[in-house]
Amino acid sequence: MSEEDEDQAAGAPPKRPRAASPPPPPPPDQVLDNVLETVLQFLRAPGDRGAASLVCRSWHRAESATRASVAVRNILAASPARAARRFPNAHHILLKGRPRFADFNLLPPGWAASAFRPWAAALAAAAFPALRSLSLKRITVTDDDLDLLARSLPPSFRELSLLLCDGFSSRGLASLASHCRGLRVLDVVDCELNEEEDDEVSDWVAAFPRGHTDLESLSFECFTPQVPFAALEALVARSPRLRRLRINQHVSLGQLRRLMALMPRLTHLGTGSFRPGDGAEDEGLDFGQMLTAFASAGRANSLVSLSGFRDLAPEYLPTIATVAANLTSMDLSYAPVNPDQVLLFIGQCRSLETLWVLDSVRDEGLQAVAMYCKKLQVLRVLPLDAHEDADELVSEVGLTAISEGCRDLRSILYFCQRMTNAAVITMSQNCPEMKVFRLCIMGRHRPDHVTGEPMDEGFGAIVRNCSKLTRLSTSGHLTDRAFEYIGNYGSSLRTLSVAFAGDSDLALQHILQGCSKLEKLEIRDCPFGDAGLLSGMHHFYNMRFVWMSGCSLTLQGCEEVARQLPRMVVELINSQPEMEKTDGVDILYMYRSLEGPREDVPPFVKIL
Repeated sequence: MSEEDEDQAAGAPPKRPRAASPPPPPPPDQVLDNVLETVLQFLRAPGDRGAASLVCRSWHRAESATRASVAVRNILAASPARAARRFPNAHHILLKGRPRFADFNLLPPGWAASAFRPWAAALAAAAFPALRSLSLKRITVTDDDLDLLARSLPPSFRELSLLLCDGFSSRGLASLASHCRGLRVLDVVDCELNEEEDDEVSDWVAAFPRGHTDLESLSFECFTPQVPFAALEALVARSPRLRRLRINQHVSLGQLRRLMALMPRLTHLGTGSFRPGDGAEDEGLDFGQMLTAFASAGRANSLVSLSGFRDLAPEYLPTIATVAANLTSMDLSYAPVNPDQVLLFIGQCRSLETLWVLDSVRDEGLQAVAMYCKKLQVLRVLPLDAHEDADELVSEVGLTAISEGCRDLRSILYFCQRMTNAAVITMSQNCPEMKVFRLCIMGRHRPDHVTGEPMDEGFGAIVRNCSKLTRLSTSGHLTDRAFEYIGNYGSSLRTLSVAFAGDSDLALQHILQGCSKLEKLEIRDCPFGDAGLLSGMHHFYNMRFVWMSGCSLTLQGCEEVARQLPRMVVELINSQPEMEKTDGVDILYMYRSLEGPREDVPPFVKIL
């Protein structure tokens, strides 16, 4: 008999079971970390999260653990190993490569041809195990890089966006399609694919899984080879979640009609050629059938974005009027529509917020936009012919009309051959909430064509009246006085682009000493030299990069910057062999880096 049984037999009351002791409270540091992680999830802006991480080590640790989106806006500035240590739980990663002036052929090919390779290796080695999306911009990406990613990305991976990238081909896309079975977004936008004439083009569309796919967005407008339509149609048919489809110029109007019939949930459409072809899909196609295609499946209420029109047949353009009322974005940058054609649909576009057009719309087309599109916030007027001596199609008349009719405008890019100070001043007064103002007068050093005066007062009014302005591109004849205005009033500027402007180093001094929030400075073909450059020594550590090409810099001046600012990487890029033996500097590209100078330096680059 046990001791407990003996006690009960003797009449003793049974012993009560001991109450379980409560678990010890967590350490105070852990409580603080849990609270911080909960609070930090409500901080969205990267600047706010960065400021929070600087408070103390525990805040830094909590912010690191909860950062979901990471943007490395200069791929040379941070290594993937450092980024993985700092943000181990990142879900979304954005990487940017070449500076923007590379779009104007100012940067020699091969400048950073292997910059993405360490990132591809790190992603393949599960440096970011929770990765869901990857966005690359202006980066050279090879087929081997894409194949490595496709075979190694975590099961959670869903989205890949390539914008203004180059170096890859259909073979790399085929590897992504076949191995990333959970892919929801594959957007290839404005990329330069490396398809050799003698190489066989891979049928990458047919490489997607045979069963139902999870695709929600597919964009390949920049893909120049023809995609087999049967494979594309089959892919769309087995992708019931597909909402965004942007196809290339080889897809005819009849084929577009068949694809639209398979996508009842369509919200964003890139139309392809928008012209009937010679195939069986286009036999008997008429205006009424296309009108029905746009009107069916409730697209008048669901479609919000329209682009494409790569080879427009103007007689079919009125069909888009059936869906125009609900559109918030329209891109006609490949369609040279004239003012009469604009009037066929623009009257219904009363919800439009973003519009890209060619200057073929002329001032009359812009006046129609101003009359009907009262909610417009973003406008780009791009040149049909980008030469300096091109015909004048839009002018200050169109700009003035837009400023008077679209008072909610926040961003404008406007290419023209002539302009007046009065028109720019009017825009600054009518659109005080403007954040991005990019005026590109294509002729160099052109003054106000009415008064003959420099464009100083116009740009001065923009920075003075638009207090939220963060990005400014200047053009026309500008003296040092314009840059004095920018220095005095451009306190919110973060990006400034200057070309063919200024009189002396004083202009650059005004910028560097006045624009305290400036992060990106792009200068080409201006009379700025060492004195102007050295005036910004106090601010360069706060900037993302400085680009100066075609200026009056010397090797000695650049070496002085490198000596005084050892944490800045100072690259001298020589795209002109005849300048090798001179003291002049062809291109200065200077940027912050946590890693120091890079190792993959091409022969035409010298790092000081």
